[in-house]
Amino acid sequence: DTTTAFAAALAAFYQQIPVGHVEAGLRTDDLYNPYPEEANRRLISQITQLHFAPTSLAVENLQRSGVVGQIHLTGNTVIDALLKVAAKKPSCNIPGLDWEKHRVLLATVHRRENWGEPLQGIAEGFLQILDKFPDTALLLPLHRNPTVREPLQAMLGNHPRIFLSEPLDYAELVGAIMRSHLLLTDSGGLQEEAPSLGKPVLVLRETTERPEAVTAGTAKLVGTDTHKIVAEASELLASPTAYAAMANAINPFGDGHAAERILQIVDDYLSSQ
Repeated sequence: DTTTAFAAALAAFYQQIPVGHVEAGLRTDDLYNPYPEEANRRLISQITQLHFAPTSLAVENLQRSGVVGQIHLTGNTVIDALLKVAAKKPSCNIPGLDWEKHRVLLATVHRRENWGEPLQGIAEGFLQILDKFPDTALLLPLHRNPTVREPLQAMLGNHPRIFLSEPLDYAELVGAIMRSHLLLTDSGGLQEEAPSLGKPVLVLRETTERPEAVTAGTAKLVGTDTHKIVAEASELLASPTAYAAMANAINPFGDGHAAERILQIVDDYLSSQ
């Protein structure tokens, strides 16, 4: 999606059309991690007139890098969409999965930097968690990329409490988040969405462009080391106090009104031209 955003921004620049960048200012400060997202975001910022930053830290990142154009703190539109869908209480029906019987761990894995050996460490972590906590089950919607899908199917496909599904549509995903106990993911968006629904997130990455979640206490970076994944998940599964501390932390990514702010800013900008 960042490559698509960069392509659209570049096409607009070539036509001298003003660019507005939603979710501007996210940074890991490592050009190759995540790849190619970090580079795409930096490149977009160089040709943007309206930077719509989701958090105060994103604003600071943009100011520090000396970008041109207007910088606006708006919150993230993903929270707008999430809250609208969650209000409808969507379902998520996975054949064989009993949401009432088990504490369900929702997992997603797809990032390029986790292919190969890191993916093996993650999968082994999942198996050890389920072995340690018999009241848990794992729901893992599989990415369509065979580099990710095939190893996960081979390593996890025969476990009776692991449910490998096709990718969920957005309403189903929100339904799954709402019913899950905690999330283990390398997704960027889920680091924002899950805390809004009171779900702790263990981030299966070494870095994140959303450190606000870690600072706020809604997410923890656990990487791909099996031991660390199991240790951090075990603490949340065994300690109600540790779980509540993350589940009740304040989500820093928005209040559900980002789109309204962006619309007003765009309207003001166009009126001034």
